[in-house]
Amino acid sequence: MPTTSNRPAPAGPLTSRRGFLAGALAVSATAVIGAAPAVAATRKAVRGTQDWMGGLPDGTALQRLTIPGTHDSGARFGGPWAECQNTTIAQQLQSGVRFLDVRCRITSGSFAIHHGAAFQNMMFGDVLVACRDFLAARPSETVLMRVKQEYSSESDAAFRAVFDDYLDGRGWRSLFRLDSALPSLGGARGKVVLLADNGGLPGVRYGDPAVFDIQDDYMAEPFAKYPKIEAQFRKAAQQPGKFFMNYVSTAALMPPRWNADRLNPQVHSFLERSETAGWTGLGIVPLDYPNQRGGLVESLIRHNPVG
Repeated sequence: MPTTSNRPAPAGPLTSRRGFLAGALAVSATAVIGAAPAVAATRKAVRGTQDWMGGLPDGTALQRLTIPGTHDSGARFGGPWAECQNTTIAQQLQSGVRFLDVRCRITSGSFAIHHGAAFQNMMFGDVLVACRDFLAARPSETVLMRVKQEYSSESDAAFRAVFDDYLDGRGWRSLFRLDSALPSLGGARGKVVLLADNGGLPGVRYGDPAVFDIQDDYMAEPFAKYPKIEAQFRKAAQQPGKFFMNYVSTAALMPPRWNADRLNPQVHSFLERSETAGWTGLGIVPLDYPNQRGGLVESLIRHNPVG
């Protein structure tokens, strides 16, 4: 039976990959929500958020889905500038989230979950346990997992060695889909599809321009960020083919929670317009604090093909 380590991560210098964890700017801003657009009179019913993929055919290409996700999925600790979520991995999956953004720091032969310098009181094994338990209960679903190295400069080979130990030394290989090509939904059901954001890892190469079209301007403040989000949605709807990723999250000027409180309502309103009612294949949409906007995840789920 796979196990997880609860060993704490060692302390590190108070620096961050993005820089914003080093300090906070006390900046106030005006919410940018605006008038709500017209809502379509009739909406598709949402299959239960725990098994919404079960209503879709096996042959559905993953890049033709609209997949709710979380940015820095494990980041629940470290203060307002480090925290991006306030629900556990298990709660995120139960809410309908199917993309996890997992940041790993090598420590004592294991992966500690970090956001910059902030250890998240969680190890990689804890993430895998949550995914295994969810997929065992809901085998119609899949989880797409971006794995990258965080707050560490270990070699790709060293990162791969630790990952391989999770696969074979700790018994997690059967949980993963490690092919270099994206599977269909049928081939992904019951598995974690690895999106490798590290040169040493197997799996689908995250960010490969032949596969992905990514909007991730994480230093754009909300006034400038929202038009980028809407433009990426429109591009995904009008130019299918790539696996579109559309990060709603941003760390500019204010803590992630404050930015999410401004951006998430705008995204939700856009998705509920009559104009967008029939749009599908909007790709992966990673969010900070999606649970704070009631109905947002369900709205994303509705932008999937009819099974």
